[in-house]
Amino acid sequence: MEEEKLCIDGGVTPARKRSSCCREMLLLEFPDKFVIRSTDPDSPDHAFSVGRSDGFLHPLSTEDSSCENPSKVMTIYGVVGTIRLLAGIYVLVITAREEMGTYHGFPVFRVKSLKFICCNEALRHSTSQEKRDEAYFMTLLRTIESTTGLYYSYEMDLTLNLQRTFKLAEERVYKPLWKQADPRFVWNRNLLEELIEAKLDSFIIPMIQGSFQIAEFTIKNLSAKITLLSRRCNRRLGTRMWRRGANLEGNTANFLETEQLLEFEGFKSSFLQVRGSIPLLWEQIVDLSYKPQLNIISHEETPKVVERHFHDLEQRYGEIVAVDLTDKHDDEGQLSSAFAAEMDKLPHVRYVSFDFHHFCGKGNFDNLQRLYDQISEDVEKQGYFLINSEGAILLEQTGVVRANCIDCLDRTNVTQSYLARKSLNSQLQKMGAFSSDECISMHPENFEIYNILWVTHGDEVSLQYSGTHALKGDLVRYGRQTFSGLIKDGMSALSRYYLNNFHDGIRQDALDLISGHYNINKDAPSPFQLNGFESLSYLPVASVLIVGGLTATTFTLNQAGRNAHHFFSTVLWAGLTAGVMAVVKANGKQFCSRPRLCGLL
Repeated sequence: MEEEKLCIDGGVTPARKRSSCCREMLLLEFPDKFVIRSTDPDSPDHAFSVGRSDGFLHPLSTEDSSCENPSKVMTIYGVVGTIRLLAGIYVLVITAREEMGTYHGFPVFRVKSLKFICCNEALRHSTSQEKRDEAYFMTLLRTIESTTGLYYSYEMDLTLNLQRTFKLAEERVYKPLWKQADPRFVWNRNLLEELIEAKLDSFIIPMIQGSFQIAEFTIKNLSAKITLLSRRCNRRLGTRMWRRGANLEGNTANFLETEQLLEFEGFKSSFLQVRGSIPLLWEQIVDLSYKPQLNIISHEETPKVVERHFHDLEQRYGEIVAVDLTDKHDDEGQLSSAFAAEMDKLPHVRYVSFDFHHFCGKGNFDNLQRLYDQISEDVEKQGYFLINSEGAILLEQTGVVRANCIDCLDRTNVTQSYLARKSLNSQLQKMGAFSSDECISMHPENFEIYNILWVTHGDEVSLQYSGTHALKGDLVRYGRQTFSGLIKDGMSALSRYYLNNFHDGIRQDALDLISGHYNINKDAPSPFQLNGFESLSYLPVASVLIVGGLTATTFTLNQAGRNAHHFFSTVLWAGLTAGVMAVVKANGKQFCSRPRLCGLL
């Protein structure tokens, strides 16, 4: 067990060295190729080239191209992967990073900027339609360059939680990082295929998307550290409105594993929770309305979809408690009822319905105690993972709570933070930091640090799915809603409306492209050659007509008392404006930004 502890904490055995990736590289540009060469003192001979015309990857020795003079040199901090479009290959590299702290003794970095390197010399031989398609695909790649919440380590696998890491064979730490990783949580999994095929293990960095936050504080003059780490599943990547529910395999949108790690006086503990969209087949297509209608897709596979989803969770985590936080009326109520009906068919999974808005709608965070009273026995039975300073396993977590609302963002984050706080109190009591009746909320300074940790985590997770910060952050930070929080939530809600309707279609296409859900096929028809109404962007014209019509109606109305001519003009302009608005409303879906590459499932 001592050897295992040494490996987890970052030590090495005398015989073999732990696997790691190149930390810093030079990107050299030549007329016929790009060369990426490691500048690490431990691996100066690691290099490979990418042909600018054929896009082939070739490992290089130190002598290769050493006498050539590059036209351009740039320092990079990692190769995220490659993707082939119609006219060549594009290499995604890390151009800026920020160290966020350590995970099991190894540095963890957040990606600050990405850049695609183009090797598309064949573009000049493409048809005009292929050039137009390539231009749109390149627009999608530029969207990916602004991806938020990407984290990685050169020495440590971030995809596995503490319990899984300790229970796997020690030999795995000597394998390349990509072979150690859980493929569900490797954000760039599809982009790594050509690097893997070329056996460029030292350049292959598995990245997670989610959140990595660290807080340190003092308890009774002793140091404690909490790490909050979320891992987003890559099986149903997408944006808030364009990826809802589950696919036929049972993979759900916005699925995250969240791990709260506590380190105190040599002890390490881990508490896991998961979230994910309601695992039914359903959609919510944007149509310019503030709250688009929910639509449950009737499908004979629905019972199997739900069963597949929870069977997968049980295999990975043990016993599951499904907490549904949706409203019990209107569209949400219908979806919640359909979910409850399917859960009745799974007696081995406990389903708990808790109308968050009904009980906590007035901003009282403490009303979540009502939910906890219902599931406390399950949560305490599932427990948490705990090891001592010698690396001996004292406790294991035997199940998880799976929480969801509609978006699995705001209500879900508030609820998960509450359950995590309950577990934290139990862990600190077990470690001897707290007495049996003591809790973190009795220490105001530490409690504020802890709450800010969860607020920051919720904001980062929300940005990736909805494009805005999380709502209800005040409930986590203060336990109540504040006036400034209401203003902030209102601004975020308006931003979500704009992004959902006019931006997320492109973002969804970008995610489908880099995740491999859409495959480039030169022989297939262009996915962007559309006919009919939606092939043109009518929204700017419609907006000008509506604003102009309202302005003209107001102006002529002010003049209407002077003569009948102005009154007739007012009626005409008002009628024209109303007609345009009616056309826009009737065709709302066509005016919105829509994905072009893949279907909803």
